[in-house]
Amino acid sequence: MSERREFYSRIYGQGHLRPVPPSIDMKRAYQKKSESYIVSARILFENGKLKEAVSMIYYSMFYMVLALFFRTGIKCENHSAAIYLLEDLYGLDNSAIIRAKSERIDKQYYIDFNLSREDVDEMMGEAYDFNAYIMDFTEKMKGMDIENYRNTFLNLVR
Repeated sequence: MSERREFYSRIYGQGHLRPVPPSIDMKRAYQKKSESYIVSARILFENGKLKEAVSMIYYSMFYMVLALFFRTGIKCENHSAAIYLLEDLYGLDNSAIIRAKSERIDKQYYIDFNLSREDVDEMMGEAYDFNAYIMDFTEKMKGMDIENYRNTFLNLVR
């Protein structure tokens, strides 16, 4: 069994990753939350709160991923698993959210870093692109796609 499959199985066993009924309402709620966080990031950025904007940027991206998951009928309470599943389950590019997570951790927990307005502005642009990419993918899914993703998910975690 691969290292990631073991990881998925472990957190599945702990109840942090599990199938739930697919939900358009939950998808919409997380999309709205994602949009709210990117707006908050912009406000923080415009007011010189760069470290705080980085956190909001990451969470905007993470909530868009959760919107995809709930549309598919997956509940995931582990950030690393969510990021890996983008690639392993959906075949999507997760590099932007990997970078954003790393930046969020650095800026939230450590004090010895350089952060420029240009860096944060670039991150914000990547977040807008990433969120649009995930939203577009989510909106194009049909019933059979959802069923196939759910079955593949269950094979990954069991």
